[in-house]
Amino acid sequence: MVKRGQPRLRRPHGRWSLVLLSPVILTAVIAGLAYATPPDMAFSRILPAAPALAAAMWPVLPTVALGTVCFLLMIGLSLVFPGLGAWYTVAGIVAVTVAAAYGSHVRLQREKSLFQVRLVADAAQQVVLSPMPRCFGGMEIESLYLAAAAEARIGGDFYEVADTRFGVRLLIGDVRGKGLPAVGAAATVVNSFREAAYDEPDLGGIARRLEASSTRYSAAFPPEDLMERFTTAVLVEIPYEDGLIRILNCGHPPPLLLTREGLRILSPTSPSPLLNLADLIGDHYTIDTFGLARGDQLLLYTDGVTEARDRDGEFFPLADWMRQRTPVRPRELLDGLHRDLLRYSGGGLDDDIAALAVRLREKPDPLDEQRAQPV
Repeated sequence: MVKRGQPRLRRPHGRWSLVLLSPVILTAVIAGLAYATPPDMAFSRILPAAPALAAAMWPVLPTVALGTVCFLLMIGLSLVFPGLGAWYTVAGIVAVTVAAAYGSHVRLQREKSLFQVRLVADAAQQVVLSPMPRCFGGMEIESLYLAAAAEARIGGDFYEVADTRFGVRLLIGDVRGKGLPAVGAAATVVNSFREAAYDEPDLGGIARRLEASSTRYSAAFPPEDLMERFTTAVLVEIPYEDGLIRILNCGHPPPLLLTREGLRILSPTSPSPLLNLADLIGDHYTIDTFGLARGDQLLLYTDGVTEARDRDGEFFPLADWMRQRTPVRPRELLDGLHRDLLRYSGGGLDDDIAALAVRLREKPDPLDEQRAQPV
């Protein structure tokens, strides 16, 4: 039984099985060549490479065991080929095996430390990013999050969804910068939204609450960094009965709405200030209203999606990609976006990516009376 918080080894599959067996394969190949070729070619002298390779992927005891096997093989070869000069190679095998065992021990300790850090990052992700999918009043909502760094779990991109008496309210945004300051700013904005979304009667009030929280958080940093610490965000409100969607855009990429008539880019009629910059450029917020019908599909995203590049440096054509979609469930839409982004960028992303997909069901579900329940 594996206790929570403790690392465990995973059983390898496919290519990884061959990689983990490579020290054994190397040992067998060297021993075979040393036995089948003339002694003056001295293939046996590279036997110490096998335990050295094992240290990079095996625990301590298997590494020592392989070194012992190499030691015994070298003794056997010296009996078959007298005058091979085996004692120098034997001494090398012993020295390399001892060093490899120590290296394996250090590597395992670092892997355990990294595992603990990942647990903390996973916990932070659960605090900042709410679990999906969700279903509210006939709306299916799914999320996508991709970190640009392979080992990262969370960054400055964020999203949140709230089921309120005003309708379903959504937030997606991107904090400028990387690292812990960006994560802290994202958590500040998300936590403020979780409170304000249920209290404020309009999106402008929510934006002012987010602005106040972001400003208080930034007060802990030097004033000269203020212009370097801002957040783009989109606030969306979807009332249950009006057939409308209200959007307040604070300098964020515009949402995309796929309808029966085609694709609409929901750009703001007038720009609203980015979070943490209202004191400098004013706090005039503009709320735009658009029509929304059943079967329509809304995509909210961060700039990591549109700024993904191919080998020629061309940006990912999100609008054209969206126009080619057919009405599907939000999970299928985001899975397709994930797949095509990785294919387009060659598997390398330069920025974090977050996206929310919302779809109004064609027919109301009787279970929609029990709102805010997982799909």
